[in-house]
Amino acid sequence: MLDNLRKSFFAAAVILIVLTVLVELGSEFFIDTATDAAAPTVAASTISGIFYMGVLDSLVLFTILLIGAPLIISHRLHGRIQGVITFVVSLLMLLGSVVMIFAAIALLMLMVSLLLAIPFGTIVYLEEYGGFDRASAAATLGFVMALKTAFCVVLISAQQRFLENKGLVLIILTSLAATVLLGFLHGLFPRFLVSITDNIGAIIIALLTLIWAFLYLAGSIPAILKSLRVN
Repeated sequence: MLDNLRKSFFAAAVILIVLTVLVELGSEFFIDTATDAAAPTVAASTISGIFYMGVLDSLVLFTILLIGAPLIISHRLHGRIQGVITFVVSLLMLLGSVVMIFAAIALLMLMVSLLLAIPFGTIVYLEEYGGFDRASAAATLGFVMALKTAFCVVLISAQQRFLENKGLVLIILTSLAATVLLGFLHGLFPRFLVSITDNIGAIIIALLTLIWAFLYLAGSIPAILKSLRVN
């Protein structure tokens, strides 16, 4: 697949997906959730959907780095270590996604319980979670989608045969679908409910991360066994 690879385009693709992950993981630091006096202390976890998407896209980044590794190291060394590295990374992702799912579910249950506990619980909910900064989140998601679109275009420009890699294509499509889904959940409901829908999106994204991590983990075992037999 690396035959006739346009290295400059591939390097640009790596930079774009790195930027995507950094923006997503750092979104909680630059999206202002306290947008008005009615919501002065909105919890940072209300924007966990974008952060969770950064974890999913970390798998995309890992895949691209794994594919491009033979450009830096020998094919022989790459064949020996890729199974072990994939096993370790996917195992960590698997365990992390489980923790993320339970954390998001716990927060979702808390928010729903407060919202339904009329009147005092509802007041607390509105003060703590009712001021979700939908505009900043939409701008971030728009920027992220632009980066992902550019990443796809540049990656295909680097080597059209990447389209033959079904696993790579599917995980990129999963990432794009997660971005669209999160934007839909942010825009469909009234603002005071967006913290809840954002956490629902976070749970879905964490489940997708869990599934992909499991698939990577399962796929790494034959590579490890093959490496042991060669040794």
